[in-house]
Amino acid sequence: MIKTNTRFGNANINTKFNILLIIAFIIGIILSGVTLSNLLYQRAQREVSVQAELLMQTMNSLRVYTQDEVNPLLKPKLETAPEFIPEAIPTFSVKKVSRKLKETPAYKDFDYKDATLNPTNLDDKADEFETKLVEEFRSNPGLMEKTGFHTTPSGKKFYTARPFIVKEQRCLECHSRPEIAPQSLLNTYGRENGFGWKLGDVVATQIVYVPSEEVFQNTRRAIFRTIGVVIFIFVAVILLINHLLKKFVIVRIRNIAKTANAISTGDMSNNFKEDSKDEIGLLAIAFERMKSSLSIAMDLLNQQSS
Repeated sequence: MIKTNTRFGNANINTKFNILLIIAFIIGIILSGVTLSNLLYQRAQREVSVQAELLMQTMNSLRVYTQDEVNPLLKPKLETAPEFIPEAIPTFSVKKVSRKLKETPAYKDFDYKDATLNPTNLDDKADEFETKLVEEFRSNPGLMEKTGFHTTPSGKKFYTARPFIVKEQRCLECHSRPEIAPQSLLNTYGRENGFGWKLGDVVATQIVYVPSEEVFQNTRRAIFRTIGVVIFIFVAVILLINHLLKKFVIVRIRNIAKTANAISTGDMSNNFKEDSKDEIGLLAIAFERMKSSLSIAMDLLNQQSS
């Protein structure tokens, strides 16, 4: 430690200045990098969260429309039709629209699902991850939404999940007991699945998957670009400061030191030439006065000795 301090103390002003500036820059870039990355990642998460919320609200609006407008028109046909009319069911409409949406290139990695533990249509069966979400909603009645990230076969995605609670009696017409379900429903899906629901039960989770890889990759690129610009600016500032420091400080101090060394060996013909009145100029004037005083003192000594 002593050796390090000695080496630093013996270094020239330019080196010391650069070392201190680099240390300050490293600390600054670390702090600013951490702050910037946190802000940009929060912004990215808000972006995917907004996308998920928009998709969730769109599907819920479609669900309400189907339940209130389409279902009453098709309900009389459910009892007489030989096959079930799935368009009367909100979940079917939501699923069809979700699939149509995925056909659009911009939304091909977006997913919506009514992940159900005991669905009528086994296409709506919850997977292992979704089953855990349903069980969590069941064990925590106050939990109305859960968000996070989940790795799927198509990549890491941001998800928003909400409990699907049986709130209306009309839902039980198709899901309480097979005996009261429409015959067309039984003809199409059988009597084994999708029954036993009760009012107030959490039977599924509405879940939206929004691709997040591209958003976060763009965020990482933005962070690296910003840090790269900051580093470039810092290097340019360092070079400029070094040039100015050398021109206006180091060279002038070296000239004063060179003149002082010459005078110390008895060469009184050298002068401390400084036109500026800044601190270094005042130092040169002080040295010039000291030289004059030294010259007078030496003349007096020579006279006395003679």
